[in-house]
Amino acid sequence: MNFWLLLGIKVVVIMFVVMLPAALVVIFGELKISAHMQSRIGPYFAGGRFGWAQPLADGLKFLQKEDLVPAAADSRVYRLAPYIVLMSTAAVYVIIPFGPDLIARDLDLGVFFVLAISSLSTLGVLMAGWSSGNKYSLMGGLRAGAQLIAYELPMVLAVVAVAVQAGTLSLQGIVLSQATTEIFGLNIHLPYLITGQLVGFVIFTIASLAELSRIPFDMPIAESELTMGYLTEYSGIRFTMFFLGEYAGMVAFTAIAATLYLGGWWLPGLDPTADYMKVVGPLVLVGKVLFLSFVFIWFRWTWPRLREDQLQRLAWKWLIPAALANIVGTAFFKVIL
Repeated sequence: MNFWLLLGIKVVVIMFVVMLPAALVVIFGELKISAHMQSRIGPYFAGGRFGWAQPLADGLKFLQKEDLVPAAADSRVYRLAPYIVLMSTAAVYVIIPFGPDLIARDLDLGVFFVLAISSLSTLGVLMAGWSSGNKYSLMGGLRAGAQLIAYELPMVLAVVAVAVQAGTLSLQGIVLSQATTEIFGLNIHLPYLITGQLVGFVIFTIASLAELSRIPFDMPIAESELTMGYLTEYSGIRFTMFFLGEYAGMVAFTAIAATLYLGGWWLPGLDPTADYMKVVGPLVLVGKVLFLSFVFIWFRWTWPRLREDQLQRLAWKWLIPAALANIVGTAFFKVIL
C-alpha cells in the first residue's frame, strides 16, 4: 500500500477510533467522579439517567459558538496553535502497544519518540499565549513554558531508569521485558513498579500532571489569577481542541505509564506469547489506563493549587535529584543482578 495512504488511514483510525472516544470516556468519568466526591449527582439529562451523552452535548455546544480571532492577535499563529497541541498528542498514540500485535508502529526508539513528540505541545501553548494579543494569555503561556520545561527533565530521567532496566527503548520491548525477566534467578515475572521503579513511577506521574497543567499544577490557566491563561481568547472549535487535547493527553500519559511501569497489556501469570493475549491484552491495558485516569482525576479534586515557587522548587530541588538517584540505583542493580 502507498505510504501516504497507509499513514492517512492510521491517522484517521487513531483520531476517531481511539483518541476521541477515549477522551470522551475520561471526560464523562471526571464529570461523574467529581460530582460524587462533592456529593452531587453530576450529568443525568443528556443520554438518559446516567448522562453518558453529556460530553457529546458539550462538544456540540462549543462547535456552535463563533470562532473569534482578537483584532490584536497574530491570526496565523493563533489559529495554528491548537492544531500543534492536538497533533502532538495524537502522535503519541502511534507507538503505544495495545496488545502483542496491536500497535500502529513499533519503533526501536519508541521512548525517545514519546518524549520528543509530546514536547511539541509546549510549542503550541507558547504560540497560543504569545499570539493572542492579551496580557493574561502571554503570562499564562510563559508560565506554561517554564512549567513544562521544568517537569520534562524529571520525566525524561524517570524514563531513562526504565530503559536501563529493560535494556531497550522500544515500548513493546519494555512490556516483554517485564513479562519475561526473572527476579533473582527465580521464575517470577513482575511489573517494574514492583521490581525497582516505584520512585520512577511516582516521579513520572507527578511530571505527567504538570505536563497536562492539571491541578495542583494548573498555574498556566489559573482562573483566579489569569482568567483562563493562554486559553483566555479562544472560543468555539479551537477551544474544544485544547480541551480534547488535555483529556486525550491524559489517556496517552496514563497508557505510557501503564506500559513503562505496570506491564502494559500483560498481567503477571499470563503468557505473553499466547494467542488469547491478542484479545485479553487490549482489555488489560484499558483497565490500567482507566485506573490511572481515576488517580489523575482524584488528584485534581483533592489537592490545592501550588504556588509558582513551590511548583518550581518541587521539580528542581526534589524530583530531579530523586530521578538521578533512581538511575544510579537502577544501573547498580542492573550490573549486580
